[in-house]
Parts: sequence; structure tokens; C-alpha cells
Amino acid sequence: MVAALKNAHPYEEVAYDIITLENDFSTVGIGMIGKLTTPCDEIALLNQIKALFGCQMVKHTALSGRKISSIAVCGGSGSFLISKAIAEGADLFISADFKYHDYFEADKKIVLADIGHYESEQFTKEVLKEIVLKKFPTFALRLSEVKTNPVFYL
Repeated sequence: MVAALKNAHPYEEVAYDIITLENDFSTVGIGMIGKLTTPCDEIALLNQIKALFGCQMVKHTALSGRKISSIAVCGGSGSFLISKAIAEGADLFISADFKYHDYFEADKKIVLADIGHYESEQFTKEVLKEIVLKKFPTFALRLSEVKTNPVFYL
């Protein structure tokens, strides 16, 4: 990159800085995985997820017939983490925006639950509020109560 920069400007000394974009927190990622204290029936858990996230529906892969004890979660479009969730031994992966062919990737190894993009991210504002208030306890914050979900179901 530096060679290309110097090549493009052979008539002057180019000022530049190189900043590495490495992840300083190698144990932190975009998703989470956790274990339930008591394994749960698939249908009961999907209904609980539907109620908790206020979903009108939950799209999912074929049920395995096994109890769910390990759940992976990624807010927003999490299909890029399907193979990671499988590798980590999750029984269920909750996310959103799975495409048709993503469901085949589950291949009876994991249950995919697509709860909707907005639904999967709606509680992020409370998490961010908590972080901001810990760092700036006298800062006045107000969370919007406006629902911005552009997706509706008939």
C-alpha cells in the first residue's frame, strides 16, 4: 500500500500514518452463546422467544426433537455465524435475516430461529444506556419509545 502511494506521488514526499485495525479484544465478538440451567422443549422455547421479543412469528428450521440446552444469539443479520454456532455446540441459534439457503446450512445440527431484524436488536438501546450511565452517571439520557420497525405482517 505504501509503495503504491509513493508510486502515485513520485514528485513529493507523502505524509501518511499506518494504523492497525486488529481486534484488541480477541475474546469478544458480535454474538453470544450460553447454557440454560434446565434444558427446554423446542416448541416451548420458541414460544417463549416469540413472547419475549414481541415477535408476530418466528421462522425456524425443522425441529430436532431434542431438548435445547445451549443457545447462540446474534442481533441483526447473523447468518455469517451459523457455522460458528454449530462448531460451538449450540442447539439453537437466534438471529435474523436468514436467507432461504442459510436454512440448509443447519443440516439438522442446530435449530435456526429467525425472529426479525428489529426484534433481535430492539433491546440494544437499554444496554447502551447502561454503559453510558456507568461511564457518565450525571448524563441525562432518554430512550425513544418510537417503534422504527419497517416490517409488518398480515
